[in-house]
Amino acid sequence: MSRLKVCMLSSEMMPYAKTGGLADVTGALFAELASRKLEVRAFMPLHSSVRSAPWDFKPVAGLQSIPMTLGTHRYVYSVQAVQYPGTELPVYFIDCPALFNRPTLYTSDPDEHRRFLLFTRAAIESCQRLEFAPNVFHCNDWHTAILPLYLRTIYSSDRALAQSRSVLTIHNIGYQGIMPSSAASDLGLGQGEAFLDRDDLRYSIINPLKTGIKFADAVTTVSPTYAREICDGPLGMGMEEALRARPDGVTGILNGVDYADWDPRHDRHIERHFDPQHLAGKLANKHRLLAKGALHIADTAPLLSIVSRLTDQKGFELLFDVMPAILETRDCGLTVLGSGDARYVSFFKDLAAKYPGRVAFHSGYDEPLAHLIEAGSDIFLMPSRYEPCGLNQMYSLRYGTIPIVHKTGGLADSVQHFDPASGQGTGCVFNDFDAAAARWALDTTLDWYAHRPSWQRLMQNAMAQDFSWGRQVGLYLELFEQIAA
Repeated sequence: MSRLKVCMLSSEMMPYAKTGGLADVTGALFAELASRKLEVRAFMPLHSSVRSAPWDFKPVAGLQSIPMTLGTHRYVYSVQAVQYPGTELPVYFIDCPALFNRPTLYTSDPDEHRRFLLFTRAAIESCQRLEFAPNVFHCNDWHTAILPLYLRTIYSSDRALAQSRSVLTIHNIGYQGIMPSSAASDLGLGQGEAFLDRDDLRYSIINPLKTGIKFADAVTTVSPTYAREICDGPLGMGMEEALRARPDGVTGILNGVDYADWDPRHDRHIERHFDPQHLAGKLANKHRLLAKGALHIADTAPLLSIVSRLTDQKGFELLFDVMPAILETRDCGLTVLGSGDARYVSFFKDLAAKYPGRVAFHSGYDEPLAHLIEAGSDIFLMPSRYEPCGLNQMYSLRYGTIPIVHKTGGLADSVQHFDPASGQGTGCVFNDFDAAAARWALDTTLDWYAHRPSWQRLMQNAMAQDFSWGRQVGLYLELFEQIAA
């Protein structure tokens, strides 16, 4: 086969726009595929936050002021391109102000489905106009999950795309993009509407993610354990039957980490770098982090941390009673960076007010602060109810910040419970999703911290882990080549 051609579609991508791990993963995977000399192109929407950033956008010739009709709605889009940092390859941005000039990347607006239908179709038609015929379209989450059906219906007559195949990666099956069945005309399928799920239509809905699961040539998700969990139980969020119906199953590929961005040896967001043999820099970052949060604990006391979206998925209700009890009985501090559901925000705000000098809550998301938290804290909390992959636990390992995780999804695949007797393991893993298990995990980890030889061994184990994309990308390449053949 000649050089593999891959077209990636994602609603967000680092370094341009980010709400979560999807952006980290797609940006890092694109860079890694580019380094392997593939012909890879990426598309994402030109969100207003991206437009206002100082990127050197270039209008793409032949892709300006193109009309598109979705049902009864008419739009005009153009395509802008930026050279991806560190590569010679472009990232293409679908510029449709009527749909993407919004304050946030995602909305609850009634035209939310049309925003991503246009994005998906515009990406396909841009490939046509650029005479770029991918071997593989790599779709990510519900936003582009209609693409596999489009290839089989309205674009099936394009001989250049006849050999194109589709891979759908599910980053979080809880987000499915469900739209009302009255939106069927917006899909533009014509007679292809017969392919829509009959059961869903009886309930007056269309489920883009289920559609992608049914028609993609391959379905992947972001960790082996999560691949099993979503096929067998409640974590499938109603998609279990559709997933089990696939004869080739679901491939779980653990996400990699972009160590060019997340490594204490050269992290551009921290002032003092460090490595496993020279840990003085970690203490210096801890001093800076304590000052940033106006925390007054001793630098010998353990500093716990959280960087997260504050949502039900992340399991922070386990801390509602446990964290105050820990703060009352153990000498430690806590710093939190996040935003989300009001009950979690209120909990951490109240905790900071009740324990001034020991708890800091930073609302929102701040990329430099996220890096400083990884570099300067001692223990990282991820008690997720479920976690398709998770990245922060892997970032934490590289920074010698010991993760406490619930045994689920990618957390189970990337953190090994520490055994002080053998010296093996990289973190603390608790099995049951309840407050008693979370309290046990916190007490256990704090006890390890108090025994310095065990803690030093644990830190060394953690920092030696390698979850680089260089190791993981081969699994994607193998899959792409398999379906392209």
